[in-house]
Amino acid sequence: MNLFADIHGVVLDALNAMVDAGELPAGLDLKNVTVEPPRDAAHGDMATNAAMVLAKPAAMKPRDIAEKLAARLTADSRIRSAEVAGPGFINLRLDPVVWQGVVLAALNTPDAYGRSTLGQGTKVNVEFVSANPTGPMHVGHTRGAVFGDALSSLLAFAGYDVTREYYINDGGAQVDVLARSAYERYREANGLEPEIREGLYPGDYLIPVGEALKEKYGDSLIDKPEEDWLEEIREFATDAMLAMIRDDLALLNVTMDVYSSEKALYGSGRIEAAIDRLRSAGLIYEGTLEPPKGKLPDDWEAREQTLFRSTSYGDDQDRAVQKSDGSWTYFAPDIAYHWDKIDRGFDQLIDIFGADHGGYVKRMNAAVGALSNGRVPLDVKLIQLVKLFKNGEPFKMSKRAGTFVTLRDVVEQAGRDVTRFHMLTRKNDAPLDFDFDKVLEQSKDNPVWYVQYASARVNSVMKKAAEMGVDTSDAALAQADLSRLSHPAEVELIQKLSEYPRLIEAAATAHEPHRVAFYLYDLAGALHSLWNRGNDDLSLRFIQDGDAKATAAKIALLRAVGVVISSGLAILGVTPAKEMR
Repeated sequence: MNLFADIHGVVLDALNAMVDAGELPAGLDLKNVTVEPPRDAAHGDMATNAAMVLAKPAAMKPRDIAEKLAARLTADSRIRSAEVAGPGFINLRLDPVVWQGVVLAALNTPDAYGRSTLGQGTKVNVEFVSANPTGPMHVGHTRGAVFGDALSSLLAFAGYDVTREYYINDGGAQVDVLARSAYERYREANGLEPEIREGLYPGDYLIPVGEALKEKYGDSLIDKPEEDWLEEIREFATDAMLAMIRDDLALLNVTMDVYSSEKALYGSGRIEAAIDRLRSAGLIYEGTLEPPKGKLPDDWEAREQTLFRSTSYGDDQDRAVQKSDGSWTYFAPDIAYHWDKIDRGFDQLIDIFGADHGGYVKRMNAAVGALSNGRVPLDVKLIQLVKLFKNGEPFKMSKRAGTFVTLRDVVEQAGRDVTRFHMLTRKNDAPLDFDFDKVLEQSKDNPVWYVQYASARVNSVMKKAAEMGVDTSDAALAQADLSRLSHPAEVELIQKLSEYPRLIEAAATAHEPHRVAFYLYDLAGALHSLWNRGNDDLSLRFIQDGDAKATAAKIALLRAVGVVISSGLAILGVTPAKEMR
């Protein structure tokens, strides 16, 4: 049930009836007609802009359209009144039975309430994390992992066919550095002093890798030239790092559907085929790039390279795909990888990058646009930095990692649920402060605690009601006399519940899972407000001594709130609290 979509349908039907009656000209585009909560709740339950957006194309005054439309809308039994306001907005008030239907929908289909067919099975690939397989995941990866996983869950809830994918960057020079770093830990395992020179990875996490190498090779690789061991140790160390990354992701309860290897593209012909596809479209040429910004011309050595004409698809400049020595640039395998995703039949692509990859967005959009002839959209989401604090001070670096705070450090300090929820309390492109003291404090200012406290309150009252003999099954509560839910504070809570399906579609369309976290905070606030009013007004308490019918109705409302909180938290990957410690 999506109440806003239902009333939007009523408005469209009324507009079409006005066209049939000659009250509006035919052929009007109705796509910009909306039904939304009014800016001021005192004005009504919903508002439509229909008269405002249709006035100009209809060559009519907004109020003239609004007055005729309002008269037609009140003919629907769900709409108690339709009032024209200002230049032509229409404020709607709904019949109380409509709000009762919201509670019933949550009770009758608890697993489906809020779900949408918006996606209509559209195949979406969400690529996220994709950290270099050179060490444990750090706090920046934590935010990207949570965002990508929550976005994937949100899209699936909205009717999309979602694939979670990790692109293993195992084809660049960084994996050679990993191999050399692991080799030093292998020497250390054999009783030698490791030479962790500048440029190698210094973290203690490679010590177990060195020990595992000793177990496999003994001392047979000691003092051997690099060409004898580099490839073998590179593969061994990369596999060990990927196992560590999978373990790190498991701490956040993140599971990938697909792991794709950059290295596998080399020698497969896929890079050549992707570049040839662009060449056949006239988008590959031999040329010389302009000097990079910030460099003086005499610092620039002009050289002819193989270039992709990415400016034809909105980029600021054309991009090199092959160097003058014939080797591929970093961009070339990325082109091939995205062509592979297009070739696998995805209708939409979403890439989640760290903020330091902002300069990569336009070229990737250009490549995907060119490879798919504009058919497959790519949305690149940038994840801004996370700043960690504890006891009012920046959180110290991890010795195990060497240079950064690991995902494991964060989860062990704060817990998985707190970590996941807090990572979604800001939009992805806004910086995030993660204060270990504040994310664990019990106050309204801590959204994690505030929402979980609401969940615990629901569970507490449901448990108490059951102990008193109230049938708290969804089937029984659906038979309650919901007309007893007439207090403005109760109706306000139901109205907040009614916004959930609309919120899901809006968040899924914008690719913004943080909206779910914000909504849950507001819903929790509405519940806490009603609860606190019950301290002064006994008629608002959820359990009414001596009045079984009122109790059943109020418990039905509470259960509906619990359904939506559990649903929203599931999208965020957070377990609802049954009690607060």
